[in-house]
Amino acid sequence: MFKQIAVIGLGTMGPGMVARLARGGVDVVAYDVAPPAIERARSAFAIAETVLDSLGIAAPSGGPGTVRFTADLADAVSGADLVIENVPENIDIKAEVYREIDALVGADTIVASDTSGIPITQLQAHLSNPARMVGMHWSNPPHIIPMIEVIGGEQTAVDTVKAIGDFIRSLGLLPVFVKKDVRGFVENRVLYALLREVVDLVERGVIDPEDIDTCVSWGIGYKLAVVGPMALLDMAGLDIYNSVASHLNAELCDRKDVAPLVGNKMDQGTLGIKSGSGIYSYTPDRIAHLQKDRARKLVAIRRILEGGE
Repeated sequence: MFKQIAVIGLGTMGPGMVARLARGGVDVVAYDVAPPAIERARSAFAIAETVLDSLGIAAPSGGPGTVRFTADLADAVSGADLVIENVPENIDIKAEVYREIDALVGADTIVASDTSGIPITQLQAHLSNPARMVGMHWSNPPHIIPMIEVIGGEQTAVDTVKAIGDFIRSLGLLPVFVKKDVRGFVENRVLYALLREVVDLVERGVIDPEDIDTCVSWGIGYKLAVVGPMALLDMAGLDIYNSVASHLNAELCDRKDVAPLVGNKMDQGTLGIKSGSGIYSYTPDRIAHLQKDRARKLVAIRRILEGGE
């Protein structure tokens, strides 16, 4: 099993991934090209550790792994038997990172990408040994949500996919194997289908943002946290689904572009929490409250789903 892991890129996902890997007993070297990003990651890593404590996730008998931050890529990947790439969702940026990594690691080092949906087949073309490239898509926040998608590209070795799946299980997490290398994989394809519909409903004035959030959280989301969508078909009855879908499917949003509601806000520089406003408005105090409150609720829900109190 992997003993030393390099996490390349410390944006939104990186610190939580680092914390969860280290809590599993693995030594981690965390890299980012930007020193300010490293400093932000140190703080986010400390917060993620307190959340892991609240979840009761203990380190193995040998203790937690070590964590070290660096702005030197060669230093980060030196001695690593697994490199997890977590840089921005731009294939040119990722390709350049792979070319740099390729010259620094051995032929047996597995390179995994936390891409949200770029096909692994496209990414592995930039490695000299594409058989060792695999998708390892964590869900945000990665230190709380235990599901990780595992995706092989056209040239990924079966043993590479198996090694990542076995490793995820060894951490007490849940690997989900995506059998075809489709864009967006599975989680984001389902999520973005839902987002396309809710944005369309708000844009057409069918419902306000606050009410669609309540509808999804307390209706769809509440159910789906306990009963998965395929099981839900059986629970409702396939005959009922067939009856409703036969007329409703034709009415669902099927636009191929992005709705103007989103594009117009982007043009205005209102991007969401990161800019202080988006669909909603945010003050620094509200952002801090939301982050703590959402983590607390996700922890509580996970405990219940795992059978705890």
